[in-house]
Amino acid sequence: MKPRRQVWYGAGQLMRSAKAREAVAAAALLTSLFGANSAHAQPSPESAQCHNPLTSTCINSDTFWPHPGPQRFAAVGGTETVAERQVGFGLVTTYQSRPIIVRIASPGPGGSDQFVVDDQVNANFLFAYGVTNRLELGAALPITLAQNGAGTSPLTGGRGLRDTAVRDARFGLTYALVPRVRMDPATAAAEGGAGKSFSVAGRMFFSAPIGDDSDFAGERSAVFVPSIAADWRVSRFFTGAEVGARIRPVTEFAGARVGSQITTALGAGFDILERDVLSVLLEGRAYYNFPEQHDTQQSAFGPRSIPNGKRIIPAEWMLGVRSAPLLAGDVSFFLGGGGPLPLSDAAITVPRFRFVLGVTYAPVQRDTDGDGVPDRIDRCPSQPGEKSSERPGCPPEETPPTTPPAPPTSGNATLETPR
Repeated sequence: MKPRRQVWYGAGQLMRSAKAREAVAAAALLTSLFGANSAHAQPSPESAQCHNPLTSTCINSDTFWPHPGPQRFAAVGGTETVAERQVGFGLVTTYQSRPIIVRIASPGPGGSDQFVVDDQVNANFLFAYGVTNRLELGAALPITLAQNGAGTSPLTGGRGLRDTAVRDARFGLTYALVPRVRMDPATAAAEGGAGKSFSVAGRMFFSAPIGDDSDFAGERSAVFVPSIAADWRVSRFFTGAEVGARIRPVTEFAGARVGSQITTALGAGFDILERDVLSVLLEGRAYYNFPEQHDTQQSAFGPRSIPNGKRIIPAEWMLGVRSAPLLAGDVSFFLGGGGPLPLSDAAITVPRFRFVLGVTYAPVQRDTDGDGVPDRIDRCPSQPGEKSSERPGCPPEETPPTTPPAPPTSGNATLETPR
């Protein structure tokens, strides 16, 4: 069996497994009602499905985790931070199609595909606070607005997915190791040097397991997400890269196993219009998954999970456009879409296509001319000027000298008498 999200299961095995799970669930319910420890709450069958060693639902179906704060790319972490004592927020929505599929053996050739998660629309509410000009605290609260799919019903006979779900929240901090100078990016790149043509930032985030783990909306434990990001710009061309990890225990769903991963992301873009008014971006991300994949087989003692020596690399590409025409780039909009990268056999959590739409307010407080007036209110952002004037940030206007009136003529002046 290939370590695919499309996983083969025998029809007879499915019936036996479903009946066995139903019997276990019934026994657990009777014990909770009539047992000596009935005063203590017992886990529900749905919650118990998360801890099933072979068909666990504690796999996050959405691997796209956007960062709070200033972002130039969708998936590549930025290096800028929100300015000191400023608050940023954003909303990033995604649509993904069929990130988790199970293939069920049938009497006909080839079997049939069952869409565990079929269509899914998620929203990420993002928040950022600038503790200092280099340190930023961030939070992401994702939810599922709408979804459909068979859930675990093809394997266990249970229910399909709920229409909505709460997903695991994420919290953490970003620290600018080589902070980007707070000025217009193109102007900074022309001057060159650390903080102008390139910058570096580090992140330490973790996810809290508060999601609906019976709907593939969360993990069964916290996930630690450290990373380091860098960017580089030459004139209108810019690139970004991020390397990190997602550290967590191994979870298996029908032979597909997800655990700790090395995360990589790379992006390149070009400013079609200056001052971030319009940019086009191409980016890709790939997650090397450490756990070895398994094959599932039916034995006299029930289903067995056997290592097959293969590993998966969930990977996606995305093409998008970005525009930040308001408040000197503090307000940005992103629209993009993409699909899988064939770096390995088709992997669980990789959709057949994905679309992203986002809006972010991240007050960076750029001051290109260094006059103390932020570019967002500076009427002359490339010329040092005065803070308090009718034209903030503009140099004082020079008053032209006044020309005294010509003295009256005398002597030979004659008056003409009208006729």
